[in-house]
Amino acid sequence: MNLDATLALLARHAARAETGAEAAMLAEYAPFIAAHPDCLWRTCLDGHLTASAWIIDPARRMTLLTHHQKLDRWLQLGGHVDGEADLLAAAWREAREESGLATVRPASPEIFDVDRHRIPARGTEPEHWHFDVRFLFFADPAEALAISDESKDLAWVPLPEVAARNASESLARMVRKTAGFPAI
Repeated sequence: MNLDATLALLARHAARAETGAEAAMLAEYAPFIAAHPDCLWRTCLDGHLTASAWIIDPARRMTLLTHHQKLDRWLQLGGHVDGEADLLAAAWREAREESGLATVRPASPEIFDVDRHRIPARGTEPEHWHFDVRFLFFADPAEALAISDESKDLAWVPLPEVAARNASESLARMVRKTAGFPAI
């Protein structure tokens, strides 16, 4: 499977990544991809690429979060790419499937954020890494939502209140980046 476009996308993001934790995580992506040509599939047991959608309202005051069914945490929408090399397309698919939003649209074809995190063992699936590639999307908070079977709930959350639902640095970083994203 040709992952050259994915590697180029990640290389372009290196110039925009936050220094510190995000830059350190990003530095691990290319070596992981080189060592795991099957990294687009969840059957890659060491870990795999995932794609997420950080969905915000056009005024950039709120984000759409899901109360994840399996992890029991409030998170951005997203998931496994299931072999899809176009990570933006995979994130867009996940955004629509997990929210029911029909008019959600990408703000940019470029990566918004990356995060590498451990997923706990569950059933026959061992603990493994998710190399998450995140894209920024816009949606209208007035549009009806449809909760998928992967979620306990969906909620539009004002950005200053995200930490009350999930205080992780991963979400805090995306909240910070949202404020600095250029107007469209």
